[in-house]
Amino acid sequence: MTRVAEHRSGLRWPRAAIGAAAVAALCAVALFAPGLYSAPLPTRMQDALTLSMSVLIEALPFVLLGVVLSIAVQVWVPVGVIERILPRAAWARRAVLSLVGMFVPVCECGNVPFARGLMMRGVGPADTLAFLVAAPIVNPIVIITTHQAFGFDDGILVARLVGGYLIANLVSWLYSRHPDPGSLLTERFALACETASHAGGSKASRSLAQFVVELRAVMPALVIGSALAGAVQVLVPRDALVAIGANPLLSIVAMVLLALTVAICSNVDAFFALSFAATFSPGSIVAFLLVGPIVDVKMMALLRTTFTTRVIAGISVVVILSAVAIGLGVNLFV
Repeated sequence: MTRVAEHRSGLRWPRAAIGAAAVAALCAVALFAPGLYSAPLPTRMQDALTLSMSVLIEALPFVLLGVVLSIAVQVWVPVGVIERILPRAAWARRAVLSLVGMFVPVCECGNVPFARGLMMRGVGPADTLAFLVAAPIVNPIVIITTHQAFGFDDGILVARLVGGYLIANLVSWLYSRHPDPGSLLTERFALACETASHAGGSKASRSLAQFVVELRAVMPALVIGSALAGAVQVLVPRDALVAIGANPLLSIVAMVLLALTVAICSNVDAFFALSFAATFSPGSIVAFLLVGPIVDVKMMALLRTTFTTRVIAGISVVVILSAVAIGLGVNLFV
């Protein structure tokens, strides 16, 4: 604990400070440049509240399911089972963890508490990132819905699955090179891991206690992320993004920005992306489907419950650059 705290003895920002600053900047744009928007500010604020509530309601069941799965891993799975199942070689272990999402049919919101449970049982942060990045994409429900939306047209489904798997292993490999894995985690979560390893009592009492701990950690971030997602959706001029959809590169950039802001559950985001398929390039659709489930504003708020701001920024950069490169490749070869 003291070693972790030493890494964080400098200036610390409140969890919501960066998001609040971004929303404040967008509000300033909305106030001083109203011509960019088709609706007045009060209407957009009402829309923001509606969108925030819809994001929250959509994500909540998956968060609860993720918490239940997390408790199952932490409390009910016998000691040593996870270690025996996973390969000993680092690259093979990451490759297997990248596919665990095939057996955990929850969206990105529920994957965060499940990943926390893995780390509390001793799985390393870098290895857990392989699961956390891949699971929202390499997921049976996501595969089915993406196929229903696009079939095998333009290679969108294959590019999403292969791209998500490769990005997950790239992120995991990069952070496996970190000399101090403990410094990747927030001080609060590092303390929670230490406390969990020494927890006593019956399995039922430990399950209830851990349920409260996980909800207290995840729910504030989910509420903040949902509010931020709703605000950004109505404050970013959507017409400006759609207007550049025909350009092979700018269309990818526009859809990446859209993916960061709309915060749609990965289980249904393919149908949202389908509405842009007529005007945007296939590569931009793939970039949207890769970025959104991993680093949208809601997901970043949830990740902040576990990983430091620097780690989240690094993950975001790697994911966005990789998604842009994959999108350009799809545009080039399709």
